[in-house]
Amino acid sequence: MSPADPRSGRLAERFAALRARGEKALIPFVTAGDPDLGVTEALLPALAAAGADAIELGVPWSDPVAEGPTIQRSSERALRAGTTLRRVLNLVKSVRPTLEVPLVLMGYANSFLTMGEQRFPEAAREAGIDGVITVDCPPEEEPGYFAALEACGVDGILLAAPTTRPERLAMLARRTRGFLYYVSLTGVTGARRELPPELEENLARIRAVSQVPVCVGFGISTPEQARHVARLADGVVVGSALVDRIAGAPSREAAVTEAASFVASLGAALRG
Repeated sequence: MSPADPRSGRLAERFAALRARGEKALIPFVTAGDPDLGVTEALLPALAAAGADAIELGVPWSDPVAEGPTIQRSSERALRAGTTLRRVLNLVKSVRPTLEVPLVLMGYANSFLTMGEQRFPEAAREAGIDGVITVDCPPEEEPGYFAALEACGVDGILLAAPTTRPERLAMLARRTRGFLYYVSLTGVTGARRELPPELEENLARIRAVSQVPVCVGFGISTPEQARHVARLADGVVVGSALVDRIAGAPSREAAVTEAASFVASLGAALRG
């Protein structure tokens, strides 16, 4: 398969394997460098061993407009610790030889495009990144950037939301690579006690136009919520609830242990 084929790559292979087993993807999110890159380096294999099917690495940014307070604070901690995009890529490059789980960067256009519309996709590929979610970069506005990702074999993962118009939803489903990230609610990231009641209806609307896996993020914070969403989608992204556990741990070692334990509980809920 060519690099541009949405069925190629580590993410596509993982979704195909899950589909063959009748399972859904568990995708934990952590902010790279929170509280420092040493913890992130320990977290990646620990989360994979705990059952993560892919891992989203948030690239800290000073103005993370899509994030709620939990991830905003994690970005602040990471930036204070000296985390940069280049250091995140270097970390991924160092762990990739021993880590099979797909890795997805999630961040903001200014951070990625400052490195260069062509250079960043090349650097992501060289590091071993499988996909990139650029939160504030619609594909209509930076076609050269998404083409460069595709040419490098890095999945440019697009986002849809409850407010996405039907005609644009069809376009996003055609152009996304790896999976389509569905933002479950209108608002910023953060744990919620209840998921939107219209979630099932909205996912059915996406299913009608999408041939690629659909993963749901924003607001999912408990094993019960993860189990519910997994019945409707191909994957579940859990971020703020996990970042809260890392932030509240009494030590760096405990942060890794507690994060892995939480991910294992989410995995048990999805596959139990």
